[in-house]
Amino acid sequence: MNFLAHLYLAGKEEDLIIGNFIADSVKGKKYLDYSEGISQGILMHREIDFFSDNNPIYLKSVHRLQPKYGKYSGIITDMFFDYLLANNWQQFSDINLEKFCKNSYSTLSKNKKKMPEESQMILHHMMNNDWLSSYKYSVGIRLSLEGMSKRMKYYFPMDKAVDELENNPELYNRDFLEFFPLLIKHVEHFKTK
Repeated sequence: MNFLAHLYLAGKEEDLIIGNFIADSVKGKKYLDYSEGISQGILMHREIDFFSDNNPIYLKSVHRLQPKYGKYSGIITDMFFDYLLANNWQQFSDINLEKFCKNSYSTLSKNKKKMPEESQMILHHMMNNDWLSSYKYSVGIRLSLEGMSKRMKYYFPMDKAVDELENNPELYNRDFLEFFPLLIKHVEHFKTK
């Protein structure tokens, strides 16, 4: 899962939102350096990733991409699933996507001093370019994947995979709609409110 899904799954608890957002910048046992709530958010993020990476429905999408995109298929699938979450948003949320994005940016922005420097930089770019809202459009996913490709040590054109999503939307949407409710249920125990 990528940013939109992680923030959605974190629910309304501020610490879970922060922890989910910063988790990729917090390695190993460094999560213990944070408050209990933020630590829970980091662990929740890790559990989301573990569940996804081991779920046969999610892996159907990954395997569909592997012949062309190899080891990058998981990253691409995460981006596809954020796109599909944004496009199926009304099935999962009572508030509209634009308001959710605005609320997420606000929560993260006011807590940025609690974040590692890497997460602060990501947040800056995320807000300036409104990544969360852009995930609703294939061009937004394409730009995100292109940006990731350019930042990698060895360039790999992950953005070309969006053609696969545009040509086979029903296959990926079916996987997503079968998988995502299972993921929601799986991480429910992290929420206390």
